[in-house]
Amino acid sequence: MGKRRVHVWIQGRVQGVAFRAYTRDAAIREGVTGWVRNLPDGRVEAVFEGDEEGVRRVLEWCREGSPFGRVDRLEVLDEEYRGDHQRFEITARGR
Repeated sequence: MGKRRVHVWIQGRVQGVAFRAYTRDAAIREGVTGWVRNLPDGRVEAVFEGDEEGVRRVLEWCREGSPFGRVDRLEVLDEEYRGDHQRFEITARGR
């Protein structure tokens, strides 16, 4: 199985609904590393790295979102896999 890295932007009701914490939990459950943060414009931004299948499952989760949130749009940009994350974390700024 190959490795994959994606950079994503999630739009909708995704701040103030524990979206970042649920995203972290989903990523950890799937063995995916990277980070997630809130953006000033109300979106959430994240980077996911790991096995293709794990990243795919985290992206599926992102389309649904947290129980109290609503995802209106998910923008996904595939990037070259770098493997530069040791874990998945909630951060105040991208890395």
